[in-house]
Amino acid sequence: MPTLRGAMHTIHRPIPTKPDAEPLDAGFLEAVVAGAVRLTPEQSFRLYTEAPLHTLARVADGVCRRIHGPSIRTYVKDRNINYTNVCTARCTFCAFRRDGDEADAYTLEHSAIEDKVAELVAIGGTQILMQGGMNPALPISWYEELLRRLKSKFPQVHIHAFSPPEFIEFVEYFDPPGDSLESKLKWVMVRLREAGLDSIPGGGGEIFAAPVRRKIGLGKCDAEAWLTTMFVAHQLGMFTSATMMFGHIEGLADRVHHLELVRSWQDKALTELPGAGEPGVSGAGHYKAFISWPFQRENTPLGRLPEWGDDPAELERAFPGDVVARLDGEGDARAEALFGRRARMAGATEYLRTQALSRIHLDNIYSIGASWVTMGPAIGQVGLRFGANDMGSVMMEENVVSAAGTTYCLDEQVLCRLIREAGFVPAQRDNTYDLLRIHDGPESPDLLVRDWSAHRTKRLHIQGPTNSAGSAPVELTTSLE
Repeated sequence: MPTLRGAMHTIHRPIPTKPDAEPLDAGFLEAVVAGAVRLTPEQSFRLYTEAPLHTLARVADGVCRRIHGPSIRTYVKDRNINYTNVCTARCTFCAFRRDGDEADAYTLEHSAIEDKVAELVAIGGTQILMQGGMNPALPISWYEELLRRLKSKFPQVHIHAFSPPEFIEFVEYFDPPGDSLESKLKWVMVRLREAGLDSIPGGGGEIFAAPVRRKIGLGKCDAEAWLTTMFVAHQLGMFTSATMMFGHIEGLADRVHHLELVRSWQDKALTELPGAGEPGVSGAGHYKAFISWPFQRENTPLGRLPEWGDDPAELERAFPGDVVARLDGEGDARAEALFGRRARMAGATEYLRTQALSRIHLDNIYSIGASWVTMGPAIGQVGLRFGANDMGSVMMEENVVSAAGTTYCLDEQVLCRLIREAGFVPAQRDNTYDLLRIHDGPESPDLLVRDWSAHRTKRLHIQGPTNSAGSAPVELTTSLE
């Protein structure tokens, strides 16, 4: 049975590359699975575009089994709390944000957030994922008071909060001292950490390539600022995650470039920062996980773009994103007049290929998450055979993806059943991927369900319009059936 730890190597040495190797050669792929060689971006691009789906699955599953063993796959009991939907960014893929003067704009009172955490604790939850819009009306004291109150009332709950774009705006709004972005970020981050912040989620990653990011993320930080924010968190000993949202205007090379940046900055943290990746060492942090998901187009400006191929004549040409994209991220948006004016959505097959490649390319990232929230439970389950080791969270609450028209809700029993029916033993984990409970006996949550035809998952929260005090009314049910 695997140990109850989620640590990387004790001493990190980047895996060597063999740039001249044929990426589809069976012997080379066996070496990749064994961890003896890593893919270059060029090799990853060819593997993604040329390998059969079953080959990607086999290689990704092999890498996953080397890292995590053959039996256990995990989930976490947490809650996604979106504390405000007021945001200065103009991301074209977002259906969640508000300017602040709309009837459904909100910023939750601290007491309302406390109520949400209390509901999580009541079902045995261990973590909150707290992110919001970038709201210029909130001073740093608002965040500090919130964190202190949560830590005082719920010291056992891990606070995983505030994505890099939020931190970049914190620097803008709070005007901290310092002569560099790193020093200013550190000032803000230290204050929030002292107030109770434990780790930082990877929200706002989208696609790092500048031509794409400038088109879809108006007002949001660029890749360098995003990655620098995470590196400062790693310097302070925090663990973080990284993300990618694909399936819109980007080219396939942009996805590989995104993965390569995550891997190279992870190498930087694991090799340059003392103590990073060492079990039991309280030194530097690093990325613990990577999660990717396809863009959800409903109710978004970006989603109104014509789908590439709606005009069959277009299919005789290369997709505009592929014309612009380069593996070094230095594509020129002027290379194709239709760039940013056509979308290429990603379905289940494209999602599984991308997730598999992320497991294969990101050889220094411990966990790969399956995105059932956007793809649905069945594809999330299949993802466990395409390199994912983690099924993510019991979905008590989700407001951002659901605003774009996608709403799935699973409770602990169903998550465990999905993992078990995929051929694995389900286990509850914490933020650092230490295992809290291995469900290998008859008292497992899914095995206690006697009649699945009568089992229904209920959302514990639905965000509604705000009231006059600024808090959203809460619609609750006290149990999961």
